[in-house]
Amino acid sequence: MVIGAIAPIYRPPTNAGTMETAMKILIVLTSHDQLGDTGAKTGFWLEELAAPYYVLKDAGAALTLVSPKGGQPPLDPKSADESAKTDDTRRFEADAEAQALLANTHRLDSVAIADFDAVFYPGGHGPLWDLAEDATSIALIEQAIAAGKPVATVCHAPGVLRHVKAADGSPIVAGKTVTGFTNTEEAAVGLTDVVPFLVEDMLKQSGGVYSKTDDWGVYVLRDGLLITGQNPASSGPAAVELVKLLGETKR
Repeated sequence: MVIGAIAPIYRPPTNAGTMETAMKILIVLTSHDQLGDTGAKTGFWLEELAAPYYVLKDAGAALTLVSPKGGQPPLDPKSADESAKTDDTRRFEADAEAQALLANTHRLDSVAIADFDAVFYPGGHGPLWDLAEDATSIALIEQAIAAGKPVATVCHAPGVLRHVKAADGSPIVAGKTVTGFTNTEEAAVGLTDVVPFLVEDMLKQSGGVYSKTDDWGVYVLRDGLLITGQNPASSGPAAVELVKLLGETKR
C-alpha cells in the first residue's frame, strides 16, 4: 500500500497530426454521494453535465472530466428519473464515448489550469460538501481567474466559490453579479435543513450582487470571467455563454 500517493500529472492531448489545439475545457464533478445524514444518495445532476457537455463538444471543445477522487463520480439518482430526463440526458446515456469519459474521470489534483482554457462546474448537491471545501478546487479557480480564464458554475455549483478569493483577498464574488440555486428552489425540493449551506445566502453573504428569475426558469449571468447559472435548465445556456466568452478572449 502506498501512503499519500500523488496522482500522476494529466496533460490533455493535442489534435493528432496538427499543431493546432481545440478549446480545452475542464469539467469538474463532485465525488460526494451522501445527502447529509438522511441516508439518501446524491452526487452530480445529470442534466447539468449532459447539456453543457454537448454544447461544448458541438462547439469543437476538447473536454477533460475530473473529480476529487477520480473514477466514476456519483450520480444523483433523482436526476436519472424519467421526470428529469431531457433530450441531452438521453443522448448522454446512450453515448458510449461520453459514458467512458465519465467512468474514468481523472483526479482533480492531477491537472493544471495552464493546460486548459476554461473550467466548468456542473451542480447537484454533492459539490456543497466536497468541492466547496476542497483546497485543490479553490486554488484551481483562483489560478484560472488570475490567468484570465473563464470559470462557469451552475445550480448548486456556485457553492464551490464559497472560499475562493480574488487577488486582493476579498471573496471572488464580492461586487459581482451572480446567481445560483435559489432558497425557494431548495425549499421546493425539501432540502433547506439538509444542505450544509444555502447557495443564495452564501453568495449574498460573500458580497455577491445576487439576482434570480422565477423558480426553475432559465437564468444565466456573466460578470467578467465568472459565469453563473441558476438551476438545471440554465446549464446548457451557461455553456453557450462560456463558448461566447472564449471566442471573445481568443480573438
